[in-house]
Amino acid sequence: MSERQDPIKVMVVDDHPMWRDAVARDLTESGFDVVATAGDGDQAVRRARAVAPDVLVLDLNLPAKPGVQVCKELLGHNPALRVLVLSASGEHADVLEAVKSGATGYLLKSASTGELLEAVRRTAAGDPVFTPGLAGLVLGEYRRLASDPAPSSDPDEPRAPQLTDRETEVLRLVAKGLSYKQIAERLVISHRTVQNHVQNTLGKLQLHNRVELVRYAIERGLDDA
Repeated sequence: MSERQDPIKVMVVDDHPMWRDAVARDLTESGFDVVATAGDGDQAVRRARAVAPDVLVLDLNLPAKPGVQVCKELLGHNPALRVLVLSASGEHADVLEAVKSGATGYLLKSASTGELLEAVRRTAAGDPVFTPGLAGLVLGEYRRLASDPAPSSDPDEPRAPQLTDRETEVLRLVAKGLSYKQIAERLVISHRTVQNHVQNTLGKLQLHNRVELVRYAIERGLDDA
């Protein structure tokens, strides 16, 4: 039995009306609930806060406010939101900027409709989704960031967050790049339980999203454990 009964609520943000409408139509025809669309950054922030989508399909090049700023503002307001960037740009700087702003995934507009639909489903589940070739770039950036000295690390800090053995195990598998579904299958627990462990770990570590969580895990060598 599927854990999720309600259709995934999606909002599409793109400044090209024909493209925006086509994506919204494809999603609707495939069973997604397209709760809103927007054509510029300011409109995107206002509408997303009003309708609270599960997944935001977001172009980066927007009038009024760039996509990365939209991403930061909305995730600051609702950390549970998943953001899938759908962009014409495969420039590494654009990809990394989007990921650093909190995007869960990054798909090029050259992707097929089937790839887009699958990417939205996986993004809703909290899995990182990247156009082939970009995933390695992002993991490489995580590792580079992890090798930099932490700006405010203090070895004498009085209390380190205490994770349970299971939370640590889930964190290690997240750092290795496994999807929540793969983690659930490996640990013989439900997808929802994996999500709960991740949310608890984020809270304990005072982190905001999967990007920061992976960086934390790599800093501590958990991806090699």
